[in-house]
Amino acid sequence: MVQISFKNRIALNYIITTGLLILVVFSLIYSIVKHTAYSHIDENLKTEIKNHLAEIKVVGDKVILIDEEEWSEREHNTVDVNPVFVEFLDLNKQIIEKAPNLKTQTLEFNDSVGDYELFDTKMGDHAIRQIQVPLHVKKKQIGYIIVAMSLADSTMVLSNLFDIMCLSFLVILLVLFFIARFFAGRSIKPINAIINTSKIITKDNLKTRIPLPKTQDELYILATTINSLLNRIEDAIEREKQFTSDASHELRTPLTVIKGTLEVLIRKPRDNSEYEEKINYCINEVDHLNMLVDQLLLMARFENQKQNINTESVYLNSVILDVLTLNSAKISSKNLNVKFDAKQAFYIQSDNFLVITIMRNIISNAIKYSKNNGEVLILLSKQNEKTICQITDKGIGIAKGDLEAILNPFFRSNSTDHPEIKGTGLGLSIVKRTTELLDIQFKIESEIEVGTTVILGFN
Repeated sequence: MVQISFKNRIALNYIITTGLLILVVFSLIYSIVKHTAYSHIDENLKTEIKNHLAEIKVVGDKVILIDEEEWSEREHNTVDVNPVFVEFLDLNKQIIEKAPNLKTQTLEFNDSVGDYELFDTKMGDHAIRQIQVPLHVKKKQIGYIIVAMSLADSTMVLSNLFDIMCLSFLVILLVLFFIARFFAGRSIKPINAIINTSKIITKDNLKTRIPLPKTQDELYILATTINSLLNRIEDAIEREKQFTSDASHELRTPLTVIKGTLEVLIRKPRDNSEYEEKINYCINEVDHLNMLVDQLLLMARFENQKQNINTESVYLNSVILDVLTLNSAKISSKNLNVKFDAKQAFYIQSDNFLVITIMRNIISNAIKYSKNNGEVLILLSKQNEKTICQITDKGIGIAKGDLEAILNPFFRSNSTDHPEIKGTGLGLSIVKRTTELLDIQFKIESEIEVGTTVILGFN
């Protein structure tokens, strides 16, 4: 199948539509001209019939059909200027009298046509318009009168008009095609700009943008949309690069610490207590490394594909209690007062594993950043058919300017001010993406040295 360019398709569609419109207009013009020409002939024929019927008279016993003076008129004697052909027939349809201009030719009576009905026929090789009417004298039919006029001039005019229209139609379509093609080419210049710009955009060159057309039409919207898409792709790639860089750094740090500690250990013999101390230190770093790898794998699962959500009934009270049990050692070591307030059993429809992941990250953060002898409050309640979980700590808090940044991977607010608090900076990023995946409302409020409150809204 032959492929037609977009520009030629626009031009072709335009001329097809315009051509149909021109065809309708030309047909209408032709019909009007034909109707006008035939109307003029029909009026003349009716007038001739009326005049000839009025000229029939009876002299004695003889019926005089027409005066000699009438036959001498030019229209009855010639065939070149508006000729009128007249013929009288008896009841047997035999010719009684005819106009001189008929000469050797005759007008044929058509039995299939009614009286006073106008119709086209032939007289020899000539096209004529004819009418046939019965003749009555004293209410008695004595024969027929046939009157005809030549259609030569009308046929010639209509034929010439038809030829001119056909030729004009083809010329107009051809001219319109090239005009439409020219303007279509100008109209799709922005599309060519989009194509050319798209060809030079690569993963290493994402700064280029498509120039916007001057007129804010559909092509302007298309260019704007593609530029927005490029912005999102560039942002995603930049985040990916930053994530890869941060992940490499975070993984390299504990490995470097472990390697350095082991190198120190083998430089010279040491006593058992020193070996035990360094080995325990390495074990802690390995645990930290395992936790970091688990969180990176979890984030990668969110990045690479939309996880299949296993929706089921989740007993939220039990989830929270299980998370608190897992963190009981940390709670005891910091002597925290943890209050869990739930007036009833709260069930939600969600993914149990992911809900546990959310709760573990938020509650562990609340415990981790709480001060010794501090307080953590967990409250479950119902608000407008939603289950609300509010987790509040009275810990070190987060600066207002960092509330959005803490949701980015590896970002930790004021980590240098609290070197004793270890972390990867992935917890809240995982919480944010998981809540988005489960359509859970997530809100965080905090103030330095006052504390942090996280609010979750379950449908």
